[in-house]
Amino acid sequence: MRKTSLKVLGRVLIACLSVVSAQAFAQANFPTKPLRLIAPFPAGGSSDGLARLLAPELAKKLGQSVIIENKPGAGGNIGLDAVAKSEPDGYTIGLASPGPTVVNITLMDAIPYDPVKDLTPIALVADLPILLVVNSATPARTVTELIAAEKLNPGKFFFASAGNGTTMHLSGELFNTMAGTKLQHVAYKGTAPAIADLLAGQVQVGFLDLSSVGGHIGGNKIRVLAVGSSKRISSLPDVATIAESGVPNYQLSGWFGIVTSAGVAPAIVQKLNQSLVEIVAMPQVQERMKAIGLEPMSSTSEQFGQFIKDEIPRWAKLIEISGVKSKP
Repeated sequence: MRKTSLKVLGRVLIACLSVVSAQAFAQANFPTKPLRLIAPFPAGGSSDGLARLLAPELAKKLGQSVIIENKPGAGGNIGLDAVAKSEPDGYTIGLASPGPTVVNITLMDAIPYDPVKDLTPIALVADLPILLVVNSATPARTVTELIAAEKLNPGKFFFASAGNGTTMHLSGELFNTMAGTKLQHVAYKGTAPAIADLLAGQVQVGFLDLSSVGGHIGGNKIRVLAVGSSKRISSLPDVATIAESGVPNYQLSGWFGIVTSAGVAPAIVQKLNQSLVEIVAMPQVQERMKAIGLEPMSSTSEQFGQFIKDEIPRWAKLIEISGVKSKP
């Protein structure tokens, strides 16, 4: 009986060692097959453009194809849910942004995944600057002048955004709170109609991302007053931040990062992180990012994870201030 027990124990140990060896081999040789990069927004936007920029460079680094899969819907939730529910082997990665990662968990009544528990952060890769712009017919030429003009004419200034609960909308609400203004929000169904009405003078003010409004900078229809980022951006070095322009400590911008499912081995996460950090540091990649209105950035996996944890309550406070609440 004892010999039989020892034999069974021996087989169990061998099986366990085999599994451990197989896992170690898989991690050491990752990747051995193509990866999926899920972009949770439709083709044609800044997120899709970034995905198409990163995928071929990541393929070169890893020696395997990186196939882009667009899974739009529910404010980005469908795409990130697919990442969260994928096998924890590192072969499915996703493009994360504020909406489905740190905003929707508060903005919506329910989302099908927990951004902190069900996703593994790999790296931040890009910042999406938000610009404070005005129609050129608006007399204000500085942030201070805009604040003063609004306070002299309360309720007479309107700001455009790409929709309720978007980064642009909440940027305006944060501005109102910190500057003591009451700019009236006008929600559009997307950035294009918001820009169209701003150019036409139907609204005086816009909080719009650089990738969308950049093509109009330098024309005679709009004027850039400031950028919402924590520091000036390289593509517009002469444009001051909102914080520098009379609203101390103001900081809000969009961003993009890469995530995978929970439970992926640290060695695989580290390999993906290192590859992305090296890619973002490449001059040609930085140049192409700036061409689509993005500012390159990078981080460790741990830094990105802490960033997400810090951003969730920050956006929750903005959502409370704005009074916006939508259903999935």
